[in-house]
Amino acid sequence: MNSSPENALVVRDLKVSFQEKAGLLEVLENISFSIQKRDFVCLIGPSGSGKSTLLRALAGLIPYQAGTIEFPDIHNRQPRTGLVFQKANLMPWRTLVQNIALPLELANQSQAEIDAAVEEMVALTGLQGFENSWPHELSGGMAQRVAIARSLVQDPDILFLDEPFGSLDDLTRERMSEELLRIWNEQRKTILMVTHSIPEAVFLADRVLVLSGLTQGIVLDLPIELPRPRDDQMRYSSEFAQAAAALHDHLKI
Repeated sequence: MNSSPENALVVRDLKVSFQEKAGLLEVLENISFSIQKRDFVCLIGPSGSGKSTLLRALAGLIPYQAGTIEFPDIHNRQPRTGLVFQKANLMPWRTLVQNIALPLELANQSQAEIDAAVEEMVALTGLQGFENSWPHELSGGMAQRVAIARSLVQDPDILFLDEPFGSLDDLTRERMSEELLRIWNEQRKTILMVTHSIPEAVFLADRVLVLSGLTQGIVLDLPIELPRPRDDQMRYSSEFAQAAAALHDHLKI
């Protein structure tokens, strides 16, 4: 698999397993794919196929037993990765801006640097006017925007999103997808996003990877040919329907 500098991430033959009382549980096997810089890639698959486990391994949160994870254009430092979960996991005792600032505080950046970066993220995610709000005062969609801002404020090399809109109602989920595309269009960060929603994957992604529920690894790597920028009307196009049907067929395998 090509690991040119145009790739932000290259994964080869990744294997992840967990030791349980009954023995070794094989969660992921034969996982190989690459993601180019500034691409938006979605990952779908049956429940229990290991999508979230894969994201956590790529982000360095859990170990893997075999294979390689490479960031070809990063040298002499650890890759910076952002990870947003289904739950925003905001600290209830910190205001909106204090939650966004947390990674920079932990990195011991100066207050001036923190203030400038947080102000930029608040504007990027459309949270102006809510800077001093507490997490319990925010809607689910706003809380997820804070979580995305908190991940972006540290300028990650790649952003991992683990079903970030899964707990939202359908209309809010669609609005948040459009909001995420707006943010991505402005920053053009490399994104790998797990979702259970085929329409969400087609609407957002440059490519959609289908992860098998067996040990076959990635069973489909589907380019999404819809032009950008995308709008809500594209959801009703024949191209959208064809891509959704192809993904649905592979998920039934």
